[in-house]
Amino acid sequence: MNTIRNFMLRLLFIAVLLALWEAAVKLLEVPAFLLPTPSAIGVALYRGTISGLYQENIGITLTETALGFVFGSAGGLLLGTGIALSRRFDYFMSPIIVMFQAMPKVALAPLIIVWFGLGMTSKVVNAALVCFFPLMINTIVGLRSADEDRISLMRSLAASPWQIFVMLRIPNALPYIFAGLEIAMIFALIGAIVGEFVGAQAGLGMLIQSMNFTMDVAGQFSILLILSVVGLLLNMSVTLVRKRLLFWDPASRQAGIKPDKL
Repeated sequence: MNTIRNFMLRLLFIAVLLALWEAAVKLLEVPAFLLPTPSAIGVALYRGTISGLYQENIGITLTETALGFVFGSAGGLLLGTGIALSRRFDYFMSPIIVMFQAMPKVALAPLIIVWFGLGMTSKVVNAALVCFFPLMINTIVGLRSADEDRISLMRSLAASPWQIFVMLRIPNALPYIFAGLEIAMIFALIGAIVGEFVGAQAGLGMLIQSMNFTMDVAGQFSILLILSVVGLLLNMSVTLVRKRLLFWDPASRQAGIKPDKL
């Protein structure tokens, strides 16, 4: 009952905010090209949904985001593992990776478009480049945070480096890795949208750009609303997987996930 009550209170809070927004825009007579009312945004969302325009482009953006997330996460995990386990690899690779990450991805996006074209590949590459760094850092921190006393104990029991890695370092690093995955998922969506801003044949970012040229501000806000909901759902999907797999983690136990519920 408390969960239902809290959910209803959250919906009520959102409704109050929307009502205040609607009233403020109308009372202050704010021009529609500056800030549309929630009702106008709702109409634009309805029209785009009925016409099928939004569904088609949502699918494209989600595909770009998912592929970018997969490739970026794989790269972040591999590089993070290599850097965490090898000081020599860390010495040579870390400065290069940090320097590359310091480059604004918005500035790299036009070059990626030139190299890979206007199709989906360039958006996937851009999304992967944006999302891999947070996961790499979390992987490094997680693998290096294993208790040295436990490592020494396993070595005294003749455990191999592979056994220490699988039985101690990976379980210890999983909460960090999943925290990085939650961030990487959102960053992948941002990277895909940035790539579509620069140059695309389809996608929600391309729609925002086209609506910007026609001064359809309500339409732009409706797409921003869609992106917000999509980002929330993507984040919730990673969080749900984390809670199911890491039921032993304190954060998951606080969320009410218990082993007997799996």
